[in-house]
Amino acid sequence: MVCERAAAFVQRPCFNPAWLVSLALAAIISHTALAASAEKGRAAYIAHGCWQCHGFAGQGGITGPELASHPAPMEAFAAFVRTTNGAMPPYSETILSNDDLTEIHAYLESIPKPPDYKTIPLLSDVRQ
Repeated sequence: MVCERAAAFVQRPCFNPAWLVSLALAAIISHTALAASAEKGRAAYIAHGCWQCHGFAGQGGITGPELASHPAPMEAFAAFVRTTNGAMPPYSETILSNDDLTEIHAYLESIPKPPDYKTIPLLSDVRQ
C-alpha cells in the first residue's frame, strides 16, 4: 500500500525530481559552508587571541570560562562579546567583524562535546 502511494505521488504532474536533487545539493552545500565557516572561525579564534583565555579548544583556562561544550546562542554570544564589562574587554565591530564573530561561534559549536566521565573506564572505576 505504501509503495502504491509512493508510486502515485511520483507519477503526479506536480512532482519534480529536480526539486529533490536541488534539495540534496542545498543540504550538501550548507554542510560544506558550515565546515568552512568553522575552519575560518578557528583561524579567527586564534588570530583574535580568544585562545589565550579560553584555551585552543574553548575548554576554558585560568582567566576565561569554558565556551565549547555549551556555547550560548549566537545573539547572546554576540551581545556579550560586544558589550561585556567584566574581565573580558568588549570587542567592537572595528576590532572583531560580525563575520568573524559568526565564524568563531560556528567553530565553538563544531567542537565535539567531551565524553561523560562515566563512559571512561579509568574514571568510572575511581569514582566507585
